[in-house]
Amino acid sequence: MFDKWRKYSYAAQKSQRHRVRRILLWIAVFFIVYTSLTSLVFSMKALETNAMRPGFEAGDRLVFSSYRIYSLVPGLKMDYSSLPFRRGNAVLVDMSLKEKPKLFSQLLDGILRFFTAQRFGLLKGREQIYLKRVIGLPGDEITITNFVVRVKPKGDAYSFTEYELWDSPYVADIPQVPALWDESLPFSGNMEKILLGEDECFVLSDDRSNTNDSRTWGPVPVRLIAGKALFRYWPFTRLGRP
Repeated sequence: MFDKWRKYSYAAQKSQRHRVRRILLWIAVFFIVYTSLTSLVFSMKALETNAMRPGFEAGDRLVFSSYRIYSLVPGLKMDYSSLPFRRGNAVLVDMSLKEKPKLFSQLLDGILRFFTAQRFGLLKGREQIYLKRVIGLPGDEITITNFVVRVKPKGDAYSFTEYELWDSPYVADIPQVPALWDESLPFSGNMEKILLGEDECFVLSDDRSNTNDSRTWGPVPVRLIAGKALFRYWPFTRLGRP
């Protein structure tokens, strides 16, 4: 009898439609808030490589701050002192920011990621996001000899090793390179002096045998640094600040 009442009663059908609308509205609001937060405030990433050993391992899951919000401020140009990261910080370098995808593609990508718990996305196959360590800031002078990185900060008369200038402590994995290795290659751990531009940073892998960093890319524009590692939430055995 109750089922028949719901089937033939206009009031019951109207109430059901209102309930469905409320549910859809809450889903839409949650999606907008979630997408805004993960795009402009923070993001969560799972590491897929061991390029940042020994501090990070493949499979680690981390929460990152997001610097995309700065791109929305017209005419904003951050100077040396106002950069949201420092030497020694682990940051996300997003090479895909060189070519900004269309708004519709970004929206569809966000919807797919939201409803698949980040497993699938329209732009996922085109992502070029890397976790790296900030070694040099704009205006710094960088040299590398036998994997020892020396930094001469902008406006300073002296150079220092990277560990004397770090904001966050870390340990680099220095490889054992054969004596006859070609020193012209980045893998040899040697690099002639370079001077960073006013909007450039120098980033390295903690595993210095991994050459997929500024030794091969060259200096990285500040606008390609998309966020800073804030917190590791997996595995639980290494829970906390990275």
